[in-house]
Order: sequence, then C-alpha cells, then structure tokens
Amino acid sequence: MVLATYIDGQTPFPEFSAVLMLDDVQILYYDSTTWKSVYRIHSASNYYDEEQSDGGVVFLDMYNGMKRRTYYLKDHLNHTDGVYVHQRLCGCELLNDGKPGPLHFWDAFNGQNMEEFTFDKDKNDIQVKKPWMIKWDQARRLHVKFLYENVYHPICIKILQRYLNMQKNHVMRKVKPRVRLIRKTLPDFKGLQISCLATGFYPRHINLTLFRDGQPVDDDQITGGEILPNGDGTYQMRKSLVISEEELREGHKYNCTMKHLNLDNKLDITFDVAEYEPGSFSLSVVIGVLVLMCVAVLIITALVIWKKRSAAGQGSETSKSDYYLTPSSVEEKT
Repeated sequence: MVLATYIDGQTPFPEFSAVLMLDDVQILYYDSTTWKSVYRIHSASNYYDEEQSDGGVVFLDMYNGMKRRTYYLKDHLNHTDGVYVHQRLCGCELLNDGKPGPLHFWDAFNGQNMEEFTFDKDKNDIQVKKPWMIKWDQARRLHVKFLYENVYHPICIKILQRYLNMQKNHVMRKVKPRVRLIRKTLPDFKGLQISCLATGFYPRHINLTLFRDGQPVDDDQITGGEILPNGDGTYQMRKSLVISEEELREGHKYNCTMKHLNLDNKLDITFDVAEYEPGSFSLSVVIGVLVLMCVAVLIITALVIWKKRSAAGQGSETSKSDYYLTPSSVEEKT
C-alpha cells in the first residue's frame, strides 16, 4: 500500500509525501523535499536504481494528479484560501494462490472519503465504488485505465512480490493472542469496570466482542477498541465496560469473545457477576481505607511522641552542663 498526502497551503510539512507499506512494515518514504525514495528497511542494492526510477514515475504522477485534483475539488466545493489536505491510499494484493489481485484506490479530501474505485486486472476495467466528484470523460477514463494496466499494477505487484520474499518471516508469522479479563472497582463505590485485553498477537486483525446475557453490548457503552502496537512488533486491543451497582444486583452474565487467524475456534471468557454480592467489593474498599487511616494515625502519634522526647532530652543535657563548670567559668560566675 502507498499512503500519499498532498497539502495545499502554508504548513511546515512537505507539499507531497508518500509512505510505502508491506502490510504493516514500512518499506520506504518519499517526499517533495528531495524527490527521492528513502528506505526504512534493508533493500537489495541491485534493485536500487530500478526502484528509484519506478518510484519517480509513480510518485510524480501521483503528485501531479493529486495537485490537479485538489485544485478542482476546492473549486467544486467552493472552498476559499486556507490549508487543505488531499490523501490517497492505493495498493495491490496477492491472492491465496499467488496470483495478482486487483488494484484499489481510495481518495479523501479534508478527512472525508470522497472517491473510491478498483482496477480489475482480469476484466481489464475500472469499477467505480464511490462516484467521483468530478466526472471523467471517455478520453480521461481510457488514459487512466492504460496507466493502471501498464504502469501502476505491474510495478505494484513486482514490488509486493520482491519485498514479500524478503520480509516473509515477519509478515507471514502467526502469534496467538494472550487474553486477560481485568476487574476494577470504581471510586465512590459506583460499580465495577471489566476489561477484556488481548495482547501479543500477529497479524493485527482481530475480532473482540463483549456480550451481556448472550447479546453484544452496544458500542456506545464500550470504551477502547483501538488496535495498538506493542514494542515487540505484535499488537493489543482492550475493550472495557462499566457495570453499575444496579446491574450487579440484577445478576447479568458477561463474556468476552475473540476471533483471530491463529485460533482454530473462537476464545470465550465468562465473567459471572453473581459471584459478587452487591456492596461486597465496596465493603472491602472501605475496610482497606480504614486500615490505612489507622496506620497513618499511629505513625503520626509516634512522630509526635518522638519529637517530644527529643526535645526533653535536649533540655536535660543543658541543665547537666551547669554542674560541670571549668575554673574559669567559676571565677566568671563569682
């Protein structure tokens, strides 16, 4: 995949930039500051000149096309001066049998998905999935189809096959997730929070669902759900749900279900709130707070007593010194 960004307006960022990815591995970076590809991983030196040439053809064409597109979209949407961002995500795929798959394009303008289409190699045709804001005429459509058939698609598949062979031990590895169900008492005894955490898995695609009495919990009641990277190249996802005191008394049954490519069957973890008597977890918190308060009082009392004894000891030493006068001090006192 290539994620390309064109910025119209004054910013500290390059006017155009692009990142080439193999799944979740960054291969190279390109921008309009140097107009060169900068590698993020080791690349075979015998392909350097070829890849610089291919990158120049593809990225320069994307730059010019996105620049024109931004100008027309601004005019079409009646936008005034300011900063506008046009982004394009495009890429190809290899199918399970190793054959080249289609070429996909998604265009967004100022954060909104605007246009989408697919170039189908087998049908040798462009299939528009989201209508273009500005229509193509026949000549433009033929030009685009020729470009994708003879430039974009062949280069994309060639780079994909090359770097897949180089990085296959990384991108084709499979690591099963580790799952934990975490319970946390909320402050002020307002209920309980349960969290389902799946971590250490690869690849990053995972399906994690929280159920209440066999029914999926509504998304607006759940926090989290983003897939986040771990430091070792794996991923994690956490979903949390707050259960009120009233819900605890009702005795619902909650469970967390997870599906991942490395699991033969779905993994299910159950949390039965019937095991918790309403207020029991609140009582344990109260007892803990009282114990801490008692310990604090004892420590403060001990410090006060120690300070008083220290002060009394210093006074005693001062009074004793009067009984041990030197001859000179006796004369002075006389």
